[in-house]
Amino acid sequence: MSQSPSETPSALTLAASRRVVSGMRPTGELHLGHYFGVLKNWVAMQESMEAFFFVADWHALTSEYENPLAIREFVPSLVEDWLVAGLDPERCVIFQQSRIKEHAELHLLLSMVTPVSWLERCPTYKEMQQQIVSRDLSTYGFLGYPVLMATDIIIYKARWVPVGQDQLPHMELAREITRRFNHLYGEFFPEPEARLTETPKCPGLDGRKMSKSYNNGIFLREDMETITPKIRGMLTDTARMRRHDPGNPEVCNLFPYHELLTEASVQAEIRAGCLKASLGCVDCKKILLANLGAFLAPLQERRAALQTRPDRVREVLEAGNARARAVARETLEGARRLIGF
Repeated sequence: MSQSPSETPSALTLAASRRVVSGMRPTGELHLGHYFGVLKNWVAMQESMEAFFFVADWHALTSEYENPLAIREFVPSLVEDWLVAGLDPERCVIFQQSRIKEHAELHLLLSMVTPVSWLERCPTYKEMQQQIVSRDLSTYGFLGYPVLMATDIIIYKARWVPVGQDQLPHMELAREITRRFNHLYGEFFPEPEARLTETPKCPGLDGRKMSKSYNNGIFLREDMETITPKIRGMLTDTARMRRHDPGNPEVCNLFPYHELLTEASVQAEIRAGCLKASLGCVDCKKILLANLGAFLAPLQERRAALQTRPDRVREVLEAGNARARAVARETLEGARRLIGF
């Protein structure tokens, strides 16, 4: 199919060659796992790339559709946590997915060309249905989650999408959907590429995955008065029954936190002291508490400053929504022209 000069991919593709897109569902309070697994990478990306970060409230609705009020209530607190973590609306675009209606239209257009078999073979589809038995996930919205994800990416003609290893099947499906659209209507969307991000180990207080539902997290909103008893009661090496027993940092639930928060030289001392039983778990926890307090202090200062400006989060979203909408609208208009609508 022929293209007019205005529909060639060169202009937007070149402009978006350094563009990255990522989102987060507003389904709960953010904890240290979110910071070190996602937000720390986002803060670095905004310095070197054209970054679009969005509140994925429509994505949350695919599984939390029975409680939309909770999703809406988490939106401002999620954005506040992003700002506290270091995202700068002058260096990145922060927006809310459901406020950019162009996502919905492109999602509809992509759904017309996406075979159902592609969605049903997605490994996370059946896995989540089996794991989440408390909700009925036999809906199109849940089945079509990857189509919406593809929309979120290609509507900004993003080059990069930061994902963990477990999200690669979704990314490959987004690439397949992109190729199918281009094959049917003409080359328009660049194929997005996964930018693998290392997810550091940040277990919950009990050794399981850190989660609000497990009540085992250290949350970004908490102060040290709340966190201190959590750390003191934290599970460590279960095989180390007495103070003079040698420990094993490799199986200790506490040591991964030192790898995130403690200088390498001090980590080496802690490791050696644990292995030789010259350093007890209580002393190890004291070191961690000091380092955790130093890490959280600037975040708490930024939060205190934000809370003196109650309209700041709304202003950030409104400005980000306007910037995202302008890009999304231009892309959607080009896609519609190719289809002939």
